[in-house]
Order: sequence, then structure tokens, then C-alpha cells
Amino acid sequence: MAAMPGTKRNTLNLDQCPCAGRHLEKFLQPALLSALAGEPLHGYLLVQRLAAMPMFQDHAPDPTGVYRFLNAMARRGLVKSEWDLSRSGPAKRLFHLTPAGRKCLAQWIATLERYRWQLDQMLGALRQAVASTPAKPPARKCRCGE
Repeated sequence: MAAMPGTKRNTLNLDQCPCAGRHLEKFLQPALLSALAGEPLHGYLLVQRLAAMPMFQDHAPDPTGVYRFLNAMARRGLVKSEWDLSRSGPAKRLFHLTPAGRKCLAQWIATLERYRWQLDQMLGALRQAVASTPAKPPARKCRCGE
């Protein structure tokens, strides 16, 4: 159906809709904890490691946001930072996990296992709903991002 002259057509880009699952900000903390579990890292290298994780789909998170999040994690005692002066060039902050950060990482594992079970239950219910739904006219586009 064509839009009336002089009116905007209300179209939704589903790639930017929360239903597409592209923006998983809530998982930044476990991703950072995971990246730091193996070794202390500089912020720039942390951002690169995050970008390589499948959940970020090769789109590095905003470095400013990562540093802000790391500072908040440091205030909570999950990570510590120190200045690395061992290399030539400017000093860089080196981040590493604290014992509390390792406990938090273990808690994330338990939490994500529970989420996975809950998501499996939801997916089963959704699949059943789709399979038992009689054919209807095409549904309206998703408006959950409005």
C-alpha cells in the first residue's frame, strides 16, 4: 500500500530492532571478565578481543564505553589497573582480574547456564506456537523497536 502524498511511511528496520539481538550491552561485563581471565590486557587490546567475540559480530564496542565500564568494574573491585611503563612510548593502563572478578566470572557462568535453559524453554514454546498457528494473512511488521 502506497503512502499518502505528504506523509511519511512508517517503516521499521528490523536490523536495528531489539528483536534482532544485535545489541547485547548487558553481556559486556562477562565478555570483559572472560577476556581478562587469561592474562592482563591493555584497553586497546581488550577492545580488539571483544570485537573478535561472536556476540559482537566483528563490530568492536565503543572504546569509550569499554573504558567507562572497566572503571565501573574497578570501583566494584572486579578488576584492577596499573600503569605499564615497561615499553617505549606513552604509558598504558594494564587491566587484570581480581579474586572478586574471578568469582563474578564463575557466577556469570551459572547465570548464563540458567538463561540458556530458560531460552531453550521459550524457544520450544515459540516453535510449538508457530507450528500450531493456522495460516493467516501476513502479519504487520515488528513494531517492538518503536
